[in-house]
Amino acid sequence: MKIRCIIWALLLSLAGEAFADHGSLKGRILDAQSQEPLAGAFIQVKELSLSTLADEAGNFFLPSLPVGDVELAISFLGYLSQDTILNIRAEQQTELFIALEGGEIQLEAITIEGRPNVKQTMATIQALDLQLRPLQNSQQALQAIPGLFIAQHAGGGKAEQIFLRGFDIDHGTDIQLSVEGMPVNMVSHAHGQGYADLHFLIPETIERVETEKGPYAASKGNFATAGYADFQLKRRLDQNLLEVGLGQFGQQRVLGMMKVLDKKPGQHAYVATELSQHQGYFESPQDFFRLNLLGRYEHSLSPDHRFTLTLSHFQSSWDASGQIPMRAVEQGLISRFGAIDDTEGGDTRRSNLLLQWHHHLPGGGHLRHQFSVSQYQFSLFSNFTFFLEDSINGDQIWQHEDRLLLHGQSEYEQTYQFWNLPMQSRIGLQWRQDHIADSELAQTRNRYERLQSLSRGDIAETNAAVYVDQQIDVSPKVNLQLGLRYDQMQFRYEDALEAQYQWQRLDASLLSPKLQLQVQALPNLNVYLQAGQGFHANDSRSLTHRMPRSMMPRAWGADLGWLWKPSEHFFLQAAVWALRMEQEFVYVGDAGIVEPSGQSMRSGLDLSGRWAMLPWLYADVDLTYSHARSLEGEESFIPLAPVWTGTAGLSVRRESWQASLRGRLLGDRPANEDYSLTAGGYMLLDAVVRRAFGPCYVEIQLENILNTAWEEAQFETTSLLKGETEPVTEIHFTPGTPFQVRAALGWRF
Repeated sequence: MKIRCIIWALLLSLAGEAFADHGSLKGRILDAQSQEPLAGAFIQVKELSLSTLADEAGNFFLPSLPVGDVELAISFLGYLSQDTILNIRAEQQTELFIALEGGEIQLEAITIEGRPNVKQTMATIQALDLQLRPLQNSQQALQAIPGLFIAQHAGGGKAEQIFLRGFDIDHGTDIQLSVEGMPVNMVSHAHGQGYADLHFLIPETIERVETEKGPYAASKGNFATAGYADFQLKRRLDQNLLEVGLGQFGQQRVLGMMKVLDKKPGQHAYVATELSQHQGYFESPQDFFRLNLLGRYEHSLSPDHRFTLTLSHFQSSWDASGQIPMRAVEQGLISRFGAIDDTEGGDTRRSNLLLQWHHHLPGGGHLRHQFSVSQYQFSLFSNFTFFLEDSINGDQIWQHEDRLLLHGQSEYEQTYQFWNLPMQSRIGLQWRQDHIADSELAQTRNRYERLQSLSRGDIAETNAAVYVDQQIDVSPKVNLQLGLRYDQMQFRYEDALEAQYQWQRLDASLLSPKLQLQVQALPNLNVYLQAGQGFHANDSRSLTHRMPRSMMPRAWGADLGWLWKPSEHFFLQAAVWALRMEQEFVYVGDAGIVEPSGQSMRSGLDLSGRWAMLPWLYADVDLTYSHARSLEGEESFIPLAPVWTGTAGLSVRRESWQASLRGRLLGDRPANEDYSLTAGGYMLLDAVVRRAFGPCYVEIQLENILNTAWEEAQFETTSLLKGETEPVTEIHFTPGTPFQVRAALGWRF
């Protein structure tokens, strides 16, 4: 007993001496003009190779600094860097407030020195990309994620089909999308599991995009297998904005963003609205219409307390020419822009309320709470097989649902020092509940005549989760992050077509470990290893069919990568990765059935480069290779899984004008399991030029400059046309946009 007491006394004495030789630093980074916080500003202690990032409120905390003078370097993309010397006192907290002046965009702001942090570095890259090539539409918000490709096959009405890391993600089955933490993916959706319609997001309101590939983030659960993306909105407007845009094929767009309460201390508010419509390049007019409304209010009760209220509303309607069979074009029955059934189309709407509260505690603690409620309606008419099932009335189907989505989360984060090791602990709670009334799949004719209901019912789905995340700075060159997530889900479905009332119910749970190890191997080279488990839940309607092997199929992933900055003006990131899916059950909303596709394995290589060729000329490239195979059955190809993808661009940014020339490449890929059909690839070239004249600007957008004939969406489909006696299985496609020009006139005031 005495020996134990002596050992504990010695350890406590050593710990006391270690802490006595150190002090802490609490700081805040602001914009010198607006006095607004600069989230993501980089703070580095030069002589210690120690670094951190400012949070949403511009705050940062360094818990363990040696006593005496230390030199800090503060930088942020688009601002002039600033150095300062501070005197750290033993067992005391020093406070620092820094105001950065605006400046030119510099690649020097991307740094991999100090304690390595891949997420921080990639967030800076994302911010650089958004500043060099501003978004023109919500589709480009998705394309801002390196390696992600999209396909639209309803003229901008439906959510985009997404491709990433060897996945045909459909409309969102294997990527988690959110806006300020508010879910975008819809579970057990009428058109497919994970359906993620991001069209309610006005692109000019995006401040930054937080994204990561793979299932490695403890705070991300359902659908975050190939990765996730969280879109952060602007907290305030520097200027009001009015913009009017016109283009070919009847394109019209009006945008307005106005400041409100801008002169009240501690309070900011703005409203934004977007109105879009076009007829499309198809022979049958699309009559596309979209309206977006957004209001955002922020009240800072103090520098450490912030409350935010966001309200938004979105509605859209459209007609569509649908996916057409290749044989109909080759035989001259229709043109590339024609239709077999031009009565397709739909309408959708979504209203959101989001409440957020941030509270910064003394000593580096941070509390975040948020709650959101979304009211959502969806109606879609499609015809994929024409007269295969019904030779008289045709095969048109109607998918419909009315949903209430509730979501809440709380997170506590604490930065501290333990045994002289800087640490950051995070614990979070998440809860989501979906109530879906009258989810239906029905056969219709010419939209207005309902022939029969193929499936119909009510869905209630709940997901509760808790996660912990522990980050340890093992040394100035080694960072270790351990995470653990527990999800509990409840699936409920009432089949309205059954004669007797009965709720089908199943409860499931899953524990998902995460690991990230990051090492600064050389002063300009960081190496990282990520490994973890995620999941993609199945559709609640699968309870009425053959019971799936698991309602929460697991995904195991690993990344080995490196960040290399050989010079101040060049940056390179690369990763080799692998992802295995336990089971890929997919609800096929077009047919109202559950299709198991078995286990699968994907692996590949990602490569990204950024180069400041001149102070005003930037080059970027993102290349990916993916190898996707099914592990069950003789036919191992995964339909529509991308193999080669690539984007590259040149961006010019001068005082009064900027321009961007960008290319996109999607290689050939299998259209079915035995690769007897090929989904053809394409290469496109687009350009944007913007010229400012004082507070006004003119922007010209050129899409598909080479006027390439390309297929945007492609599927293997068995169909029967009028006059045919036997069905044909072949490629059905939606043609991509031909060359088109759009122009916009804007006024900032």
